Amino acid sequence: MKVLLPSALRSYTGEVQITAGGASLNELFAELERRYPGLRFRVIDEQNQLRPNMRIFVNGLGVRDLSHVLGPDDFVAIVLALSGG
Repeated sequence: MKVLLPSALRSYTGEVQITAGGASLNELFAELERRYPGLRFRVIDEQNQLRPNMRIFVNGLGVRDLSHVLGPDDFVAIVLALSGG
């Protein structure tokens, strides 16, 4: 599947978009962590929850459940939500 990365994570991969695999978001992030150490921690916290400032879209649908099932042709976009006042 294709994974689109926000600019804040590109220092790990050197790429805007990468190809990765996994049957669920948890498995996808496990693979990304093996390939790009430290990347998972920037997206997922110590309680295995998506960090509040991160959003994940699978084929355009917002997903927060890391057990969400993925298919080989899915497009996953990791988005850094802007905050401020």
